[in-house]
Amino acid sequence: MRKKHLAIGAVLAAGALMLAGCSGSSGSSDDSTDGKGKTLTLWHYEGEDSAMGKAWNEAIKEFESETGAKVKFEAKAFEQIRSTASQVLNSNQAPDILEYNKGNATAGLLASQGLLTNLDDAVKKYGWDKKLSSSLQTTAKYDDKGIMGSGSWYGVPNYGEYVEVYYNKDMFAKYGVEVPKTFDDLVKAMQTFKDNGVTPLAESAAEYPLGQLWYQLALTKADRKWVDDYQLYKGKVNWQGSELSYATKTVDDWVQKGYISKDASGLKAEDAGTSFIAGKYPIFFSGSWWYGRFQTEIKDYQWGTFLFPGAKLSPGSAGNMWVIPENAKNKGLAEKFIDITMTPKIQAMIGNNGGVPVAAKTSDITDEKSKELIANFNTLTGEDGIAFYPDWPTPTFYDQLNAGLQELINGTKDPAAVNKELGSEYQDGVDQITNQ
Repeated sequence: MRKKHLAIGAVLAAGALMLAGCSGSSGSSDDSTDGKGKTLTLWHYEGEDSAMGKAWNEAIKEFESETGAKVKFEAKAFEQIRSTASQVLNSNQAPDILEYNKGNATAGLLASQGLLTNLDDAVKKYGWDKKLSSSLQTTAKYDDKGIMGSGSWYGVPNYGEYVEVYYNKDMFAKYGVEVPKTFDDLVKAMQTFKDNGVTPLAESAAEYPLGQLWYQLALTKADRKWVDDYQLYKGKVNWQGSELSYATKTVDDWVQKGYISKDASGLKAEDAGTSFIAGKYPIFFSGSWWYGRFQTEIKDYQWGTFLFPGAKLSPGSAGNMWVIPENAKNKGLAEKFIDITMTPKIQAMIGNNGGVPVAAKTSDITDEKSKELIANFNTLTGEDGIAFYPDWPTPTFYDQLNAGLQELINGTKDPAAVNKELGSEYQDGVDQITNQ
């Protein structure tokens, strides 16, 4: 989720724990939706004031009213769930339902260990597959090795996320810059800001923002086959090919031209985001997870968003998922709760509070800025433009990509050398996964 994409790779080192095959049954747990006298134990890590937190609180009320069951909600820290999931879900302390991070090394790993319930029957029963585009379904399905994109359903996302361009409307107006419609327009806009002594891009190379910009640049030269090769190991990735060579060379060029500050080498995502909030930079390329915060914290200027110009593919995915542990005692009730979070009412609450719903009715979204956020997401999903995130393919690639881009900014390695090293690290990680 959002800033936490690194967790996609963080626990695959535990792959030695994998059990043979995936569980496809619901065991002896109760599949009934009659909740009288029952308690559903639910874990998630969303803030109470976040879009999802607000919507899911309402979903709990709806669920209790419809089923007669009570919900025992336990707030957990993201890292707490990530680091203990295998142990807890393999015990009698497992909750009935929890929010969990999507991807090979997290939900995929647990599915391959037989710790998550196969949801194929529930998907058919409730029609969740009809509410999720094919690209959003990718992270909900896992094969017997825990690799996403095929196999059975082991989770259901009810919100989405993607990366877009945030811009300071006041700074654009001050320097006579129009919203770019093409990639060349974007470059001209950045040059105009630089000519006026303003560094255009709020950036961070110590954490994810620059890696996502690098990936977006590659995506401007890529197609869906390339994404499938990079993300799903369907073909060999050429690290000296046009897509990745262009991305790395362009980042280097933008550093040399002053579009990206060399100080970004040591900055974190929070530094870049708060600098944009403070009005120090006119452009910030980052995720929809910043949207609600910007709505709350930007007081001194007008801001807006647009999709990266000249690209049909952009970083993004379905959000983190509801999963049901194999050891859950109330599986039927857990499925019912998931379905409630997919209803128009709850989806609209996500959308009107700065989140990105996956199944909301456009007419139910009343907040103007939220309409813009959701319209951009719908444009991407409508074009099959969701391309996941650059660090997803291997357990360690998040840190390796950040390190490589830091070396690029610092000038200790040229683009060709950076790509050579990243390509070697990427392939080593892919080989470890696919040869298990």
